[in-house]
Order: sequence, then C-alpha cells, then structure tokens
Amino acid sequence: MTGPQDTADVPPPPDTVETAHRLGVAITRLRSRLREESGTHDTGLSISQLSVLRRVIDEGPVTAAYLAGAEHVSPQSIAQNLAALKEAGLVTARRDPADGRRTLISAHASGDELVRTLRASRVAWLTQALDTLVGPEERPALDAALDLLERLAASDVHNPGRKGSGRKGAAP
Repeated sequence: MTGPQDTADVPPPPDTVETAHRLGVAITRLRSRLREESGTHDTGLSISQLSVLRRVIDEGPVTAAYLAGAEHVSPQSIAQNLAALKEAGLVTARRDPADGRRTLISAHASGDELVRTLRASRVAWLTQALDTLVGPEERPALDAALDLLERLAASDVHNPGRKGSGRKGAAP
C-alpha cells in the first residue's frame, strides 16, 4: 500500500506542469493588469509599501514586529516601508497605552482613502471586464474556477495539516 510520502518523488504528469505554468503566467498578468488599472503605479509607493499600508488598514493598529512577521520580511524592511508611509502622511505611530514600550502603527485618513480608491478602481475595472468578456453561460465555470483558486491559495501542500499562509487581505 502506498501513502502520500511514497508519491512525493514521482514527477507530476506533463499536463499538470503545463497547467501550473499557464496558471502562474495568467495570475501574474492579471495582478499586473489590476495594479495598472487601479492606479497603483501612480501612487509613487512600492508594492511592498502598499501591502504594509493595506495590512495596517485591515488589521491595525499593529506593531512593526507584527507587520514584519505577517509580511514575511525583516524588521529593517518594515522600518523602511513605515518610514516612507509616515513621510507620505499615510500612517501614524503612537505609544501603546497598555504597554508604553510598544509603538502602534495606525492608518491616517489619507491612507484609508488611498487604499479605498485603489480597491474601488480595481473592482470597477474587473467588473467591467467580467461584464464585457464573460457571458452568462460561462459564469458557472468562472465560479467553479474561483472555488479552485481559493482552495489553491489556502493550501499548504508542504504541510497538509496547516490551512493557508496566515496572510489576509487582497492586493489593491
């Protein structure tokens, strides 16, 4: 009898490799298009800075240490991103009233507005693209594909007992 460990050394079939490649390319192209259509490139902020800002908005107030862990980057990288966001007036820092040794990062109203605008632009473009390109007869297939994509995004094939990576939030 063979178990999951016994098949780990068996290469995937060529059609699975080709599908994985096509999926990766399609997702990369769609992410780039969404960034372009949302105006992300026009903000003057890097993708990393926008990711940190989104996380502060979605989960804040948070500490820099939390952000480093959640974004899977070094504390130095978070410090650089936060410095740029503070300089742009998008986030603020204040001492934690419960523990004065910690600093809490919160979004400024301008940061909220920027992310809200980017998200609305992204959704507007994607809604128009769906209405234009995906007919009613294709909607069930799209819904099924979305279910599969969500399962893929939440999976951890290297650690089957774990669900997802712990990252929350969508890109602007």
